[in-house]
Amino acid sequence: MSTDSAAVVDASIVVGAARTEEYVPYLKGKKVGLTINHTSTIGDKLSMDSLLASGVEIVRGFGPEHGFRGNASAGAKIGDEVDEKTGVPLVSLFGEKYKPTKADLAGIDVMIFDMQDVGVRFYTYLSTLHYIMEACAENDIELIILDRPNPNDGYIDGPVLEKGNESFVGMHPIPITHGLTFGEYAAMINDQGWLANGVKCKIKVIPMLNYHHGKPYTLPIPPSPNLNTQQAILLYPSTCLFEGTDISEGRGTLFAFSVVGSPKLQGNYAFSFTPKSIPGMSENPKHLNETCYGLDLRTYDTGIFTQTGRINLSWLKELYEAYPDKDQFFKGSFKHLAGNDKLAQQIKDGVSIADIQKSWEPALSEYKQLRKQYLLYND
Repeated sequence: MSTDSAAVVDASIVVGAARTEEYVPYLKGKKVGLTINHTSTIGDKLSMDSLLASGVEIVRGFGPEHGFRGNASAGAKIGDEVDEKTGVPLVSLFGEKYKPTKADLAGIDVMIFDMQDVGVRFYTYLSTLHYIMEACAENDIELIILDRPNPNDGYIDGPVLEKGNESFVGMHPIPITHGLTFGEYAAMINDQGWLANGVKCKIKVIPMLNYHHGKPYTLPIPPSPNLNTQQAILLYPSTCLFEGTDISEGRGTLFAFSVVGSPKLQGNYAFSFTPKSIPGMSENPKHLNETCYGLDLRTYDTGIFTQTGRINLSWLKELYEAYPDKDQFFKGSFKHLAGNDKLAQQIKDGVSIADIQKSWEPALSEYKQLRKQYLLYND
């Protein structure tokens, strides 16, 4: 991956959705479900609109966190609705349920899954993929995955999620950056028996052309409202850990995940920002309307992640050490983001970063070997 956050979009990469000749003929005469969001484009059109124009019969759409057209805030519960533009009924998978019901899937012959991932365990589109696969397997529906690049796959790092720490922000025993595309990850889910009762989903992947792991790729469309820059996307594996602390991760600004800080760090840092309520991004962010002091990472050289092969733990360690109310630093959700109960305690105990990283073994190396079985693209 590029040594800076300003890599240009590689026009040579042809995403799975753009390879319409590989799947649109197969969809003709079938009733189709679409699990997509605003990143699911064919050219400059949402795939829903493009496929309907091609004569594909779409009977129902399914939307993840942030909604079908990507305009809902992080964590906002979304209800079922009808798509205003097309009249297609939409089922929310981030409201009353995460998994489609049998009734939701009634009449569907084949499901399309097409969303832009960021390659990080706690990004919830991974969990949506899991539940779509499970529901399709249980209802004997084929799943076609239109593959897209992973912008954080130039390195694989972080603690592997341990049993007992599963949640919607981490369902499987993988590290923070997992180094797979959705098409590859789906094969791992199937093969490792991670779906309920070990069911298997019938999947067909439409692979990309001219792509390999670690190839520079700037996302043409922000994958979610608060990951609105390439810098934020590349910082996200490291800075999202602050969501499980009292430190603001920058929600309520236009540069979430690129700044971190707290009102309680006044006097420790010159840089400051003030979270505000921003409709469609973060209506009620941490430390709303309070001046936060901390780190400005908007010009940080994100190429360091791939050069070192490591997420950055030094920011977490530094802000914990500077934070005056140590007992209030970590929140209950931190273990779900970390994937274990250990990381918070290691930071509290002053364990060195090198020793923390050593504690991720042998699970991290074992995962790296496991991953190789599922690669559709060369490293």
